Amino acid sequence: MSYKTQMHGSGESYRGIVPAKQPNEGLGGPQEVVEGRPRTKENEGQPNSRRTPSRESEPSGLDLVRQAARKDEELRFTALLHHVSIDLLRDSYYSLKKKAAPGVDGKTWEEYGAENLEGRLADLHGRIHRGGYRAKPSRRVWIPKADGRQRPLGIAALEDKIAQHAIGTVLNQIWEEDFLGFSYGFRPGRSQHQALDALYVGITQKKVNWVLDLDVKSFFDKVDHGWMIRFVEHRIADRRIVRLIQKWLQAGVMEEGRWFETKEGTPQGSVISPILANLYLHYVLDIWAKVWREKVAQGDMVIVRYADDAVLGFQHRSDAERFLEQLRERMRKFGLELHPDKTRLIEFGRYAAERRKKRGAGKPETFNFLGFTHICGRSREQGYFTIYRKTMGKRMAAKLKDIRQTLRQRMHASVGDTAGWLRSVVRGYFQYHAVPDNEARLRAFRKDVQRLWLHQLRRRSQRSRWTWERFLERLGATLPPVEILHPWPPARFAARHPR
Repeated sequence: MSYKTQMHGSGESYRGIVPAKQPNEGLGGPQEVVEGRPRTKENEGQPNSRRTPSRESEPSGLDLVRQAARKDEELRFTALLHHVSIDLLRDSYYSLKKKAAPGVDGKTWEEYGAENLEGRLADLHGRIHRGGYRAKPSRRVWIPKADGRQRPLGIAALEDKIAQHAIGTVLNQIWEEDFLGFSYGFRPGRSQHQALDALYVGITQKKVNWVLDLDVKSFFDKVDHGWMIRFVEHRIADRRIVRLIQKWLQAGVMEEGRWFETKEGTPQGSVISPILANLYLHYVLDIWAKVWREKVAQGDMVIVRYADDAVLGFQHRSDAERFLEQLRERMRKFGLELHPDKTRLIEFGRYAAERRKKRGAGKPETFNFLGFTHICGRSREQGYFTIYRKTMGKRMAAKLKDIRQTLRQRMHASVGDTAGWLRSVVRGYFQYHAVPDNEARLRAFRKDVQRLWLHQLRRRSQRSRWTWERFLERLGATLPPVEILHPWPPARFAARHPR
């Protein structure tokens, strides 16, 4: 099978031209057509809006870069830095998170722009173009993971964030034309739910009997700098851009006042890291897996990757085992390793339950992907094969623990303020987790939040008169009701990929 990925234009500004808005979700490029059917052409290369009607027919500089990258997949770009204009730096500044924690420079978003923003951007622009820009080390912080361990995050200085966002905008015009359709993580116009939709459709509509759940161990900490630069230079021949990337990779980290050299890895949490991570796995995994599917696999094969997490479906167990063995060897070549506990090959699919029952092996195993546990099942009405997706128990428990701790901190806040905060928390949780067939987990989450809130109210006074019934009548019912907010995956996938 041949899978030709068609990507779409999302051009940015060129010198003196007001930056266009980012494309909406429909312009981010199509997902992988996991069924193996011919690709469909979507709204390709829509032009940016311009300041005056007379410029509407003139593509911006980055539009031309993207068009050139689309036209010639072997083309190496020798002059890109001039696209990093003051306009693009300003647009990058306004694209950053306003409430993000400061880096080693101690500057917040508001402080940087409060006084003489244009002068600061002009100074940054000059340093970038004359080679005087110096990357600052990232400030390392540790955040807890759902399994109890801690994940290191690198918080870049504000000017580094601006520069990284601008350079990433330029590079994305090229690499978005190269990245394959089954890659979803940290890409414009793509989301976690689109990856979940593609996986659901692939497993239910292809001949999938085995699922390989992949997890790259400590990926962001193990990226090899030498290989990274080689991958960058496949398409980027502008030495000034390459040197900027090297500066960010080698800037090191600061922790408790001490500087630590970074000989490998890319700081997880920096603006440029997701783009570089996708590039690294594009060459290490995606291209190789695509060729393997087309030339080695004996049966159907499905691939969905989101950052360093990937799920693959196979028709034949022999294909899955051969792929896994060869992938381990390939990962070692590039300094990576598959997580021994989180990488699993399981029997999963339309006939998994029936076959395992005959062998007396029990129910099919489940796997986790993007916050959901995927379970083999049958629809309640027609009895056809389906996949039930339930919120992961560890994720739900971690969220409830976070809510409980925050409620303790808000012990003396007004009831109205706490009610408003809880409503926003529950609403945000539902916006991601409210997928079909997940109602039971949503109801359990809402009820647990109500119990935590009631417990806080009772602790506010030794003579609390809050009973469960009174609480539900007065406050508990104000939390958002349980309702499914996402369509069935085949419906949304078909809408984005009409046949």
